[in-house]
Amino acid sequence: MSIKFDRVAAVLFLAVGILFIVGSKQLASSSYGSKVGPDIFPFFLGIILAVLSIRLFYETFSVKGHGSKKEKLQYKPFLIIFAATFLYILTLETIGYVITTFLFLFVCFQTMERTKWISSLIISAAFSGLVYFLFVEILKGTLPGWPVWFS
Repeated sequence: MSIKFDRVAAVLFLAVGILFIVGSKQLASSSYGSKVGPDIFPFFLGIILAVLSIRLFYETFSVKGHGSKKEKLQYKPFLIIFAATFLYILTLETIGYVITTFLFLFVCFQTMERTKWISSLIISAAFSGLVYFLFVEILKGTLPGWPVWFS
């Protein structure tokens, strides 16, 4: 990528990180007096995003002449992943977390690296199943379950 693109991206990500930090402080705290409330996760995500964007911005100044060869933008993979994300959002509630996340990850992995479909299949299945199990069974959270027609 170009250095100019990295600088602009770093500034935009820094703004998003700051928005996360500010927005998280507007969330209600836990009603039981606990120090850990629903604002902690987005707050730390904002801090991490802000720190990483500052690092990216700093690295754009420390890069020595990176050649003037321009990379060709790859619109097709971007559009495939964008469409997959949009479908993921639309179908998460109706199809359920495990199936939708598995399909989303599989499509994204295949878009990035077409030749490794077996490892894409295994990683997609393991990730979606493990996250669902950990979040729903261990942490007692809620995620959209299996579709009605599946159970």
